[in-house]
Amino acid sequence: MEVKVINNQIESAMQKLKRQLIREGLFKDLKKRRYYAKPSVKAKLKREEAEKAKHKDRKRAVARGKNIL
Repeated sequence: MEVKVINNQIESAMQKLKRQLIREGLFKDLKKRRYYAKPSVKAKLKREEAEKAKHKDRKRAVARGKNIL
């Protein structure tokens, strides 16, 4: 991963780097690895994530149907 600094604008380059890392899921992965999670807890979190994604997708589909987005 590479971010170019233009005209010594380090702050904006840092923000771009942070956005790229967030988009790739690095921070989320680091958060997960901070502590040991039992397999049962992992399965529960996975189910909850799937439910959130399903709800979000359904909400987007409704919005597209009404031409809101």
